[in-house]
Amino acid sequence: MTLDHAPVLVARDVRKMFRRETKEIVQALDGVSFEVQRGSLTAFVGPDGAGKTTLLRLIAGLLTADSGTLRVLGRDVATEPQAIQDRIGYMPQRFGLYDDLTVQENLDLYADLRGVSAQERRQKYPRLMEMTALGSFTRRLAGNLSGGMKQKLGLACALVRSPELLLLDEPTVGVDPLSRRELWDIIRGLGREAIPVLVTTSYLDEAALCENVIILHQGRVLEQGSPQALAAQADGRTFRVIPTVGQTTRDLQARFLDDVAIVDAVPEGGRVRVIRGDGEAHPDGALGSMEMTPVGPRLEDAFMILFRGQQAAREAVGTGAAALTLERPVKGTAGETIIEVHGLVRQFGNFTAVNHVDFEVRRGEIFGLLGPNGAGKTTTFRMLCGLLAATSGTLRVAGVDLRRARASARQRLGYVAQKFSLYGQLSVTENLDFFARAYGLHGHHKRERIDWAMLQFGLRALARVPSGQLPGGYKQRLAMAAALLHEPEMLFLDEPTSGADPIARREFWRRITALASFGVTVIVTTHFMQEAEYCDRVAILDQGRIIAQGTPSEIRARAPAHGDDEPTMEGAFIAIVEEGRDSHLPLAPAS
Repeated sequence: MTLDHAPVLVARDVRKMFRRETKEIVQALDGVSFEVQRGSLTAFVGPDGAGKTTLLRLIAGLLTADSGTLRVLGRDVATEPQAIQDRIGYMPQRFGLYDDLTVQENLDLYADLRGVSAQERRQKYPRLMEMTALGSFTRRLAGNLSGGMKQKLGLACALVRSPELLLLDEPTVGVDPLSRRELWDIIRGLGREAIPVLVTTSYLDEAALCENVIILHQGRVLEQGSPQALAAQADGRTFRVIPTVGQTTRDLQARFLDDVAIVDAVPEGGRVRVIRGDGEAHPDGALGSMEMTPVGPRLEDAFMILFRGQQAAREAVGTGAAALTLERPVKGTAGETIIEVHGLVRQFGNFTAVNHVDFEVRRGEIFGLLGPNGAGKTTTFRMLCGLLAATSGTLRVAGVDLRRARASARQRLGYVAQKFSLYGQLSVTENLDFFARAYGLHGHHKRERIDWAMLQFGLRALARVPSGQLPGGYKQRLAMAAALLHEPEMLFLDEPTSGADPIARREFWRRITALASFGVTVIVTTHFMQEAEYCDRVAILDQGRIIAQGTPSEIRARAPAHGDDEPTMEGAFIAIVEEGRDSHLPLAPAS
């Protein structure tokens, strides 16, 4: 085999373990073997803790395998890590941009570190600026860029020296649908230029854009192949079911997930997408005589079928681990208005982050705040939680005027921040104890609530583990458990599933559905538009203004028509935002 046709990457029986502070040994990679051909776009997918990031760091020469062989660009990573690093581009999950440097200064810094000559920069920079659409922002501080623009700048810095191989670790985490589409246009363009790209992603629709997909689980390769070949495992087993009158899609989903004959169920386009097991559904099962419309299989369907065969996945999605039980329902009248926002404004100096926002939320409702990066969602959230004062406007939560009594209102709500905000050095138990005390819980009642949280969120086996060492899905569980210790009436969730795999997302939303059924009011922000299908109503913000508001079906109706394809929330979101930016005027709310 000639060098030009040799695989760009060969892994043979690669193993890597780590030792936690609790002295527990974690086998991150357990005999991984695969090959990646030149010029291909390959995705690594799998649940939290599958070994994706560890594998990418080994390929980049930043870690050394305990055993096995790993050859990158024809060289052995174990003996020649620097030679490999000189030939690759690597963009980790938290790319090291310098917020106090401009876009141009960040690019120059990485060019200096990579030894890129002045002549090479003159040739390379215009192409990078065109590719990332950052040419108009070269003088802007990186800290003032939106999340999507930061990711594109990070990608430009990784490409500053024409790598022979590009490694991208979760490049679209926390990125809105518009920016996600733009990033993937760039990534796929690199593939057309014959630059091999290896990418880890939690989003199976992104993995479906690649030529090759490698599914990891518990440090092993569970399956690999083209997205089409993998999706074929779900042939003849995928259907859509319409809810009955008065039934929500999330309630129907919960009913299906309780049926052992159903592999998976997820809201989609006002219906529920269902994957049946190998055998026929039991005649008295959840499907019963319900009308089912066959739909074509997709990669995510195959992913869920594969993990249904793994007992851990079934425990995560099924009732045992994911259904949440409260000790008592929230008091109050169902459907009453519990949050009122009128003319809400927040300014930072001359910048208006939130510009005359109006909406109301009813008790027991799941309300979604959607919008691109920098739209004003998190600022609005912080004002609703009493963490940030409004500049002007009316803001009432559970009858309390937040402009006058923020402290009393905060006792009635729980808040899960966009970034993991618990104490990384404290164990799971210590974090729960700290937040229980902060909420005024003491003695027997405090112990009862911590026991409840441990049981409901499956945290008991990890009680002594420092929270900073938890896998991403368990960090999210712990953050949510801490927010619910004091039994709040309202729960505010800011990008709670960012970077979560499909199994973790199913688990999360199963708990949210249960909370809403107990009368808890949930306000959630998300960049993953499929999750908006769980909401009763949504509002879309951009540039601090609400540009659309309504039920998911009302929002979805504004998606552009594409042949026989059914409208989607993502298509509607992109169309609404682009229309709003083109007109520079607020759009009329959906009726």
